[in-house]
Amino acid sequence: MSWMTFPALEALPGFAHRFTLRHAEIDVDAERSVVVERLWAWHREQVEEMGFQGSALCIAEQVHGCEVAVVNVPQSELAVGADGIVSNTPGLVIGIYVADCCAVYLADARTGAFGVVHSGKKGSELGITARAIALMQQHYGTNPADLVVQLSPCIRPPAYEIDFAAQIRQQALDSGVPAGRVHDPGVCTSSDLRRFYSYRMEKGRTGRMLALLGRQTDPR
Repeated sequence: MSWMTFPALEALPGFAHRFTLRHAEIDVDAERSVVVERLWAWHREQVEEMGFQGSALCIAEQVHGCEVAVVNVPQSELAVGADGIVSNTPGLVIGIYVADCCAVYLADARTGAFGVVHSGKKGSELGITARAIALMQQHYGTNPADLVVQLSPCIRPPAYEIDFAAQIRQQALDSGVPAGRVHDPGVCTSSDLRRFYSYRMEKGRTGRMLALLGRQTDPR
């Protein structure tokens, strides 16, 4: 299968998510902008398979910072200058590209708020996960105790010198998320190039996994 899901998110009513994996037939030996364009049609198909309109996919620009955009309408516009997105809008899908960095999913079934952030070396240092949680509290009344936080596969020691998965987990805990609601598959993206793209292992010329999270208009 060319995508994966996470049990902790699957258990939540009203949301749909995916984490795309490596596509065996799409050539990704190129620069980021080129490979993202090559993957775009397939990624849009993923959104539609999840039950959403392809025009309602909003992706963060990703500048390796800690800005998180608040998006309150279904839109396909790029979230400029942002490395994360939070929302509570039914029918909207938000997305983050990664290729060793961590995609952090945030979902609050009580209020319907949700978010995804791109947290690599810089974003983790700058506390982007904590920032997204604070914005969900401010804009949507999220109680961190109600949040489910899901980390994606990402690069980890010893393949990488910084354990940003541990930093992300600590930010969630410090923000008030209970330890039992922070989930990490513990998978290193550098360990299996048949399933994952790895920026470090492939020296920058590789594809991108896409983390997708949306709130359904008609929960199944």
